[in-house]
Amino acid sequence: MLVILLPSKFVILCVTIDNHVVVGELLESKASQHVDMNTPKSVPVDVSYPDSETSQVTGGYSIGFSLTVLQSECQQLICEILRATPEAASADAAVQTARLANKTPSKAKRDESENGLTFAFRFTDATISLPNQGVDIVRQGWNRKGPNVLQEGYGSAAVLPEEGIYLAASIYRPVLQFTDKVASMLPTKYSQLSNDGLLAFVENFVKDHFLPTMFVDYRKGVQQAISSPAAFRPRAHVVTTYTPSIEKGRPVLQGLLAIDYLTKEVLGWAQAMPKFANDLVNYVQTFLERTYERCRTSYMEAVLEKQSYMLIGRHDIEKLMRLDPSSAYLPNLQDPFNLESNSYDAETIEAEVELSELLLNLRLIKQENLIHDENKLILLASLSDSLEYVADSIERLGQTTQRASNHIGGKHHSHSDSAPTRSLASFSQDYRKLAIDCLKVLRIEMQLETIFHMQEMTNTEYVDDQDAEEPDDFVISLTAQITRRDEEMAPFISNAKRNYIFGGICGVAAIVSVKALADMKSINLFGVQQICRNSIALEQALAAIPSINSEVVQQRLDRVRTYYELLNMPFEALLAFITEHVHLFTAAEYANLLNVLVPGREIPSDAHERVSEVLSL
Repeated sequence: MLVILLPSKFVILCVTIDNHVVVGELLESKASQHVDMNTPKSVPVDVSYPDSETSQVTGGYSIGFSLTVLQSECQQLICEILRATPEAASADAAVQTARLANKTPSKAKRDESENGLTFAFRFTDATISLPNQGVDIVRQGWNRKGPNVLQEGYGSAAVLPEEGIYLAASIYRPVLQFTDKVASMLPTKYSQLSNDGLLAFVENFVKDHFLPTMFVDYRKGVQQAISSPAAFRPRAHVVTTYTPSIEKGRPVLQGLLAIDYLTKEVLGWAQAMPKFANDLVNYVQTFLERTYERCRTSYMEAVLEKQSYMLIGRHDIEKLMRLDPSSAYLPNLQDPFNLESNSYDAETIEAEVELSELLLNLRLIKQENLIHDENKLILLASLSDSLEYVADSIERLGQTTQRASNHIGGKHHSHSDSAPTRSLASFSQDYRKLAIDCLKVLRIEMQLETIFHMQEMTNTEYVDDQDAEEPDDFVISLTAQITRRDEEMAPFISNAKRNYIFGGICGVAAIVSVKALADMKSINLFGVQQICRNSIALEQALAAIPSINSEVVQQRLDRVRTYYELLNMPFEALLAFITEHVHLFTAAEYANLLNVLVPGREIPSDAHERVSEVLSL
């Protein structure tokens, strides 16, 4: 409402000032003939205050005087809207008007009839009823509006749903445009008056009152937003599937959502008041830095002393994770996603195998080294998505603010010489990097969970006397955990990120299964069938995740089934298979097929030499 109210009144005032300029120039032209005859050329004349000789000719009228009175009345109106006093911001115009019009800049002057000129206007005749739009959710509990609205003065309370210091940002641009317009209308010798009065008052008010008050209030608001018990608690009742739109229910954490609202509001003021953009951006950066530290603390509480967190900090692990084709699903620090690069070649497959080897070579994984609290895993997923949402928002706002600040020119340059020490883009990168770390922890965590369960293969005897109808217990436990965690995380992250988190399970499970044969002393037909049944159960669990590429899962686990089914072949048939598929398995993996005892299978004494000869060709 204010952005419509003030400009409409300023348009009327411009017409009034235009009339005064015309009349004033005519009167001054007439007066100059008399003044030139009695005033020496070397004596300067104050354009704001007519001397006695000029007053006799013009009747005490001058353009400077009428402009000062008009600006004083506008200033009184703005003071009423902002609930400020003229003295609060060095209101020189009010003092000038009081002296010239023989009245004091007090509330009582509005009710008295004076002999001097007055251009006071009122809004009390407005009869329209405006709905109160309410207060922004991030300012509830700490707004500046008092319980009693004064009814005296210009009657702005009748048409404005809210008054107070936070309307300064809405007032600034209309005042700036009004004073620029007035300056263009005035004769050259009066042009400075348009800047020395109303605009100077508003700028002083913003600098000395609005900015300090806003910083204190918003610092409290940020503290409330990020310290609330619900600030970093994933929402309990959300939709079953993820939506990227905040309007349709994207479950951004409440603390970060509030910070995003605060940031948008303050940077909106920076665009409205480019002269003060540096100060406002500095304030935003202070809020963002404090919020980032709170997010970092929440992240550390979930991952502290956990093996997955320590592993992603290792240089060799980090390098291999970056080479893994699944890293294309991570939010990129430059581009949101680069799914086209998600392709497998010899180098990327080698990196995936090498990473799995590193994880397998760790000392025996214990449950206390894993994140067994499901709520912490959900928090990491929700925190990652929320951080990315805020990072994207900061990046967009930073670009918009930069474009707005580039339009500052001439007399409206920034009043602050201290530019922000960091760009908003750097904060966006910090938030996005922490979001990526959350996803990396979740991916490594699921791989470690897989190893934790699958390492039971080495303690299991696969020499059964009958065919089992169910997979091994550790496989049942693993598949149930995969399904449960996927369902719990699904509302909080996109399908692409679900693919990243759960996509590493298949590769590491396949490698663990193949390597487990080296620790087995014997296995029979029923044991082979049991291992194949385990791989089928795992394949079904992973294929049920919508974002997972079922063809890749099938290909990886088919290799496991093929490997163990080779144990059912006679040696000559096995040798023929090796001849045709030299590179399907490594030499060590082929050798393990010969080392394990399979009841009923005969292995010649020169079996290893013959296999080595085939592999060397």
